[in-house]
Amino acid sequence: MQKTHELHSIRAFDAMSQIAKLAGMATPDLNLLVTLDVLLREGSVARAARRLHLSPSAMSRALARLRRTTGDPLLVRAGRGLVPTRRALELRGQVGRLVQDAEAALRPVAQIDLATLVRTFTLRTSEGFVENFGPRLIARVSREAPGVRLRFVQKTDRDSAPLRDGSIDLDTGVVGATTGPEVRAQALFRDRFVGVVRKGHALAGGRMTPARYAAARHILVSRRGLDKGPIDDALQALGLARGIVAIVGGFATALSLARDSDLVASVPERHTGKLRAGMHSFALPVALPEITVSLLWHPRMDADPAHRWLRRCVHDACTEKAGVRPPPDASA
Repeated sequence: MQKTHELHSIRAFDAMSQIAKLAGMATPDLNLLVTLDVLLREGSVARAARRLHLSPSAMSRALARLRRTTGDPLLVRAGRGLVPTRRALELRGQVGRLVQDAEAALRPVAQIDLATLVRTFTLRTSEGFVENFGPRLIARVSREAPGVRLRFVQKTDRDSAPLRDGSIDLDTGVVGATTGPEVRAQALFRDRFVGVVRKGHALAGGRMTPARYAAARHILVSRRGLDKGPIDDALQALGLARGIVAIVGGFATALSLARDSDLVASVPERHTGKLRAGMHSFALPVALPEITVSLLWHPRMDADPAHRWLRRCVHDACTEKAGVRPPPDASA
């Protein structure tokens, strides 16, 4: 499959070079970008030659041309192998994206046969997403495209770089300041934070007030290890502060601690439905805006038929789960 992509990229750059020549433009051989991309990923002239179906001598000549074009040795001898120069390291991500973008731009949009599709998609999600929406999503994917495999990876930050470099296909989360400006988003569902305690906890009965909530002992969830969050800001506006005795990096950990202690976990309601099973949940006694959880992807994958199909599957799994209509700002 990778060899096919590289051949498509070479044909794409051949076409671009011919257009440039007809227009009278002076331009370097754009096929060198494909060669450079493979060389930098392989770090070996012999392996790169095999990937591109070239002889080692032809690949060595291509490397020489690249060195002349860039004015940098790119790969230098270190013992029995080659190591990239600093310039090569700077170019690696940029060149890879250029090759992928060129391939995507000139790839025809065609109908796909889901029954014969063989592909692995990587989805980055927060804790609770797979537990709540995974079974429905996997069931549909297995039914419609049995050759497709879903790889779920943990969301440790909101950096959009993995979408740009293609290491993940889809992301889920709240669109924020750290979301790349080019990233596409489709709203999946709205969520709100709730307080969660073990059965039999003192907060499991009676009227909940800001003062009563604040007086309890709390667990704060922060992937970055911060010592306060929006809930604390809302309490502070009321002249209150909650006692935080533990800071953890995920919802599952917070709920596990709350399940076996007198601590209070405050987590998103829909995102943690199954994780909260057997526990007591209550509405927070402070005003917090709802959050919109969205599906995120790079525009490079907009027209990819298989990717579009998977986006529909994820959207349907999330909206059907609660039997409600999607948010009005959800895109088609």
